Amino acid sequence: MTETAQLSARDVGKSYDRHIGCAGVSFDLYPGEVIGIVGESGSGKSTLLNCQAGHLVADTGSVIFDTRADGPRDTVAMSEPERGMLARTDRAFVHQHAQDGLRMGVRSSGNVGERLMAVGARRYGDIRTEAKEWLVRVEIDQDRIDERPGTLSGGMQQRLQIARNLVSGPRLVFMDEPTGGLDVSVQALLLDLLRGLVRDMGLSAVIVTHDLAVVRLLADRLMVMKSGRVVENGLTDRFPDDPQHPYSQLLVSSVLQV
Repeated sequence: MTETAQLSARDVGKSYDRHIGCAGVSFDLYPGEVIGIVGESGSGKSTLLNCQAGHLVADTGSVIFDTRADGPRDTVAMSEPERGMLARTDRAFVHQHAQDGLRMGVRSSGNVGERLMAVGARRYGDIRTEAKEWLVRVEIDQDRIDERPGTLSGGMQQRLQIARNLVSGPRLVFMDEPTGGLDVSVQALLLDLLRGLVRDMGLSAVIVTHDLAVVRLLADRLMVMKSGRVVENGLTDRFPDDPQHPYSQLLVSSVLQV
């Protein structure tokens, strides 16, 4: 790790009328580090992720991101166009449902090519070549690169979404249940792919999941959320053997009993 955090959340809070989505969350994420956020449905983990990614604007606190162009900036105070530009360049977001992150009416190669065009690529031949290379990299057969996403399986759609997000070279990737809803065998292949890409590209990542196995494979550190608040955080490799909070202990025991 370097001394300068790539992302710093301070006292982040978001409410929906009287319901607390998340409250008082603070943490630092360093370059090349992966943090996993775990908890049951309704724990606040997706709200927190979306506040960090700029899809939701936090009611309280700050989310400082070390941008390439202007150095550290509070994304909460940014304009919507500025957050949109970050989402197309320095940062990326992998949705649980691949359809939410793809253009379903555009060919697979075009989905990847659009992201390249968003960061300034203009020569059709170069765009198509790089799109092809990335589709092969995420293990989509070259014979299918001109098919539309709807013809692909769920696992292939997720791999296509990953290629679309990473082709532009972001430094930080947000992932919301990236293996959710997939068969166990497909999940294993996707996790292996993600682990390799994160390592090879030196990516920082924040991953939300209810599956502790996903966090153990991908994350360096984890945070456990309950009722909108972080109740425990620590190193991933130590957590299963020594969870401190009663809710964390419940999560671990439920996994061991499966």
